Amino acid sequence: MKTQVIGALALAGSMVFNTAVANETVSVVGSSSVSPIMEVLGETYANSHDVVVEVQGPGSSAGIRAAHDGSSDLGMSSRDLKSSEKADNIKEVVIARDGIAVVVHNNNPISNLTKEQVSQIYKGEVTNWNQVGGENKPIVVATRDTASGTRGAFEDIMSLKKKINGVKVSAISQRAQVASGNGQLKTIVANNPFAIGYISLGSVDNSVKPLAIDNHKPSVEAIKAGEYSVQRPFLVVYKEGRPSKAALEFLKWIHTPQAQNIVTEKGFISVK
Repeated sequence: MKTQVIGALALAGSMVFNTAVANETVSVVGSSSVSPIMEVLGETYANSHDVVVEVQGPGSSAGIRAAHDGSSDLGMSSRDLKSSEKADNIKEVVIARDGIAVVVHNNNPISNLTKEQVSQIYKGEVTNWNQVGGENKPIVVATRDTASGTRGAFEDIMSLKKKINGVKVSAISQRAQVASGNGQLKTIVANNPFAIGYISLGSVDNSVKPLAIDNHKPSVEAIKAGEYSVQRPFLVVYKEGRPSKAALEFLKWIHTPQAQNIVTEKGFISVK
């Protein structure tokens, strides 16, 4: 009897091991803004498919590089690809759209800024809240690191690029505090009554106050109506011939009603 039990346990352990081995892994690398929704999509997909979706979020630039060099099945970007990043064998698939919310401390009396005012603040041309109708307090500017797709999209939308010796570079003030992700930037703003920052609309919660831009509050409805212009695509990029069949099937599933409903539930804008 004891031998039969041990044998049964050994067989059960073997079955679990073999099932784990049978699961194919899909690697997805890139944007820290896309990562949270990609993790939910990956977990949901894995529940009904023999696949494991591994998601890492070092940034959009890293995701695009991973697509180019084939080090991952799929890359994620929260900005449009630069001309230097495009190639005939690099495919781009929009899986959702997202707004970028300009956020301040909850106690900040400012509720609306123009795109020009935001640009001036980030360039360091406007340095006190009283210059935009607020208190006589210095503005603490928070931004993302240069590898961030959110920063790249924000710079494009807010005209925060300048040319030096014929090369386009960031016009964001070097005095700005740099955060490594949406969470860290949100923490900076939530803890400083004079700070301003920008985060994914899907990351907004009651710890910070999102501003209206040009009198339009950031919302899914305003983005769909074309009223709130501070928005960008969530892209999956891959090198033709690199992704496994399982990775391409997962990407195809992301455009199904089930997956796009998840996109909507998480505060992003569906593409279907």
